Amino acid sequence: MSTADGGSVIQLLRMRLHALNDLALTLKHVHWNVIGPHFIAVHEMLDPQVEAVREMIDNTAERISTLGGSPWGTPGVLVAERTWGDYTLGRAEAIEHLGALDVVYTGVIEDHRKAVDATDSSDLVTQDLLIEHLRKLELFQWFVRAHIESSGGKLSTGPHDSESDAAEKAASQARGKP
Repeated sequence: MSTADGGSVIQLLRMRLHALNDLALTLKHVHWNVIGPHFIAVHEMLDPQVEAVREMIDNTAERISTLGGSPWGTPGVLVAERTWGDYTLGRAEAIEHLGALDVVYTGVIEDHRKAVDATDSSDLVTQDLLIEHLRKLELFQWFVRAHIESSGGKLSTGPHDSESDAAEKAASQARGKP
């Protein structure tokens, strides 16, 4: 791999590291702030996701180091360099958090797919790592969507512009249902 390609891959992984760190923190935040009749199901579903994402974080940081870079996992660097806003929900019903988490997972997955495409010719080892992440991230999104999707495959969040919009739509759809 050329020095230029290595630098590009390190920068790409740096942003994936930020996204995964943010995802782990967001999942734990939801774990602490979920309420309502489906509390325990969502609360217990999230801890294994947090652990798996933390493993992805470690693997990503180690790949950055392997390529000669320095992985920065501090909150200040994450906030300064990220290209997305902070998670917007606090204490809320499980269905609201699940609607918002679907949006979070979509963003992380879409950006991971772009990173996979970007490493197609420069670094197949990194690409393999990212594909393995995608395998788990898509599974976790499926777990989330199982709570907000109809048997016909329609998401209760419908079209939305933000996490809070998705949360509101999921809650509105769930009102009056057990």
